[in-house]
Amino acid sequence: MGTQRNGFCKRETFILSVDVGTTSIRCHVYDKSANIRGSCSSKVSLLYPQPGWVEIDPDELWKGFVTVVKGAVQDSGLQMCQIEGLGISTQRATFMTWDRNTGKPFHNFITWQDMRAAELTIHGAMKMLHYLTRQKRFLAASLVVFTTQHVSLRLVWALNNIPQLRQAVEDGSCYFGTIDTWLLYKLTKGLVHATDYSNASTTAIFDSYQMCWSGFICSLLSIPLSILPSVQNTSHKFGSCDPSIFGVPIPIMSVMADQQAAMFGECCFDTGDVKITMGTGTFMDINTGNKPHTSVAGLYPLVGWKIGAEVVYLAEGNAAGTGSAIKWAHDLELFSDVKETEAIASSVEDSDGVYFVPSFSGLQAPLNDPRACASFMGLKPSTTKRHLVRAILESIAFRNKQLFDVMLRETRIPITKIRADGGVCTNDFIMQLTADLLGRKIARPSNFDMSCLGAAFVAGLGTGYWKNQEELKKLLTTDLHFLPRRSQAEGDKGGQYRGVLQSWERALQRSMHWYNQP
Repeated sequence: MGTQRNGFCKRETFILSVDVGTTSIRCHVYDKSANIRGSCSSKVSLLYPQPGWVEIDPDELWKGFVTVVKGAVQDSGLQMCQIEGLGISTQRATFMTWDRNTGKPFHNFITWQDMRAAELTIHGAMKMLHYLTRQKRFLAASLVVFTTQHVSLRLVWALNNIPQLRQAVEDGSCYFGTIDTWLLYKLTKGLVHATDYSNASTTAIFDSYQMCWSGFICSLLSIPLSILPSVQNTSHKFGSCDPSIFGVPIPIMSVMADQQAAMFGECCFDTGDVKITMGTGTFMDINTGNKPHTSVAGLYPLVGWKIGAEVVYLAEGNAAGTGSAIKWAHDLELFSDVKETEAIASSVEDSDGVYFVPSFSGLQAPLNDPRACASFMGLKPSTTKRHLVRAILESIAFRNKQLFDVMLRETRIPITKIRADGGVCTNDFIMQLTADLLGRKIARPSNFDMSCLGAAFVAGLGTGYWKNQEELKKLLTTDLHFLPRRSQAEGDKGGQYRGVLQSWERALQRSMHWYNQP
């Protein structure tokens, strides 16, 4: 495919995609076959100004974004004028507010891991509203826990505790945005204040049934609607990068929340498709088709993407302590290299009755307890490092099983396929145990950077670089299929774990309601 730009001769064009994660910013240049032609990454520095607070410096994030874009194009040996479109995937529910006129932030990004709003709750009000209205969409809101991972309560905290922010709201000079909105603002030199439906739906101030910001929730929480960005389709020309940044005006063709982008990158386009992303946390999503799912256990109804008139919804459950639990174990020197964990866990027959509760950020669905603590239980003199490592890896697979069971029970949607991605899915022990416990085949892709690929796919569909979703499915490659193990003597391997799972669930119960006890 060629194009003529700035008087240059015809050249092949490419799609550029950036994923802003919790620990790194990654950029890839993709060709027509979805092969990566150039890459660059940069670390995200997390700030911990007070216990439980987790922030990111917005200027550092912006510099990192510009650096990886330039670095990836340089690595590819291409020129900026060969980039046909830009897609952006971002970690969700990390937000900031800034002055709409000067672009000056009122505070650092307050990340999704931040616990400063742990004590805020609005369950009572939502349940009362359901009682009064009997509307199904308010029932969902009443039973979804508004956790610290959502923007809503942390934004309330900011509005109540940052004086210059309150003043800017009164003056009408305040902008709110998640990371994607801030990047759009910076890339267009302040011309665009927008987000897309996938990002908006993760904030807990968006109504996925009505497809707009929730006037009711904003009123309930005293969040001014005036500060919120416009919401656009996931596939949309949001504007072009100002030429002063990269030398040419690259069209910004998609912004997308990272888990929804990973779902799209895995080509989970059909109802019943499931994606398990195991990164810093675990995110399990099921495609529920053209209707949002009303949950009673804490599965969150999300907009997967909106492309043209088509809206695809997801139901999502998540567990916060996945890669973060493994990193913690590494910091404790339980092992020297994360690649060793698989062999260490397999070197013992079981965890010797030791159970790990991975709740450094509380427990999410279906227990929904932000006050739960992380813990080891069942320690004894015979316990070794190997048992501890195995217990940590098992806990990740156990949480996968827990989320999957809730998803099956609640949605009642037949599962069509399961695909896994994220850094932790490179661990064969966790992958095999998950397949055993779920009793299902799980596909692991050859390329783990699915959020980046998903944002690239959406951007490429928007420019016509790729024709349709069927073409994208043909580009997807699989590294390995994990099949649930069975033997005549033992029955299914997952069944062998029933007693172990029950004991682990008892450990979960004992870790709950630990913090801020009266």
